[in-house]
Amino acid sequence: MEVLAHGAEEEIVQAAPLLDQTIRSNSVKFTIISLAIFLILTLISLGFKQKSGWLKYALYFSFVLVALINTIYLSGSTIYLNQQSTTGGPVHYHADYQIWNCGKQIELADPEGFSNKIGTNVTHEHNDNRIHIEGVILDPSQASLSHFFREVGGSFDSDHLTIPADEGMITMETGNICPDGTSGILQVFVFKTINGEFFQQKVINPKDYVISPQGSVPPGDCVIFEFGPLKEKTDRLCNFYEIAVLKGEIHER
Repeated sequence: MEVLAHGAEEEIVQAAPLLDQTIRSNSVKFTIISLAIFLILTLISLGFKQKSGWLKYALYFSFVLVALINTIYLSGSTIYLNQQSTTGGPVHYHADYQIWNCGKQIELADPEGFSNKIGTNVTHEHNDNRIHIEGVILDPSQASLSHFFREVGGSFDSDHLTIPADEGMITMETGNICPDGTSGILQVFVFKTINGEFFQQKVINPKDYVISPQGSVPPGDCVIFEFGPLKEKTDRLCNFYEIAVLKGEIHER
C-alpha cells in the first residue's frame, strides 16, 4: 500500500551544507553587509552638509574599500569553486524521470511561495519531472540520484524511496504491499541515448547512479522508478523521449 509519512512519522536526515552552498550563502551575507555599510556611509555623507577634507577622504576610501573587499571575495570564491570542481567550472545537466507507485504515477511537491523550484540552486526540480544539476559540482556524486532526492527533501536507497509530495511524505520500500495484494519491489530503469539510438537498462545500484552529462533530454537520461512486481524491463517512457521518437529524432536500438 502507499505509505504516507507526515511530520514526525518519518525523519529525513539532513546532510551538512556542501562547500558550494556554504560559499554561496556567505556571498549573499557579504553582499548584504556591504549594502548595509554603503547605506550607513551614505546617511553619514548626507548628514554632514559641510564636510571637512579628512571626512570627505574617509568616506570616499570607505566606499572604495567596502566595494573592493566584496568584489575580491565574490571573484575569489567563484575562482576557487571552479578550481575545486571535477568539471573545471559550472555544469548544466538534465535528466527526466517518472515515479510509479503500484501503477500510480506520483510527483514531487509543488514549489511554494516565490520560489520556482524545490531543492537547492544547484540541484532542483521545477515541477517538471526533470532533474536539474546547474552550477558548480565538486564531486560526480553530486549528480547522483540519491543526492538529488536528498536535496529536494527526500531520501533514496537501493530498497526505498521517500519523496515530499503535496499530500505529505510518500515512501516506497521493497516488501510493502500494493493495493492489489502483491508485494512490491523498488526498481529503477534508465533510458540512455547514444548517436541517435536509445536503449534501456535496469540499474543494479541505483542510489549511486550519476546522470549523463547532457543539457537536453534526449540525449539526457530518462529515469523510471517503479515500485511493484519484479520485472526485467519497463514499458514506461518519459514524455520528451516519446516526442523525440515520434519526430524521428531518435530510434530504439
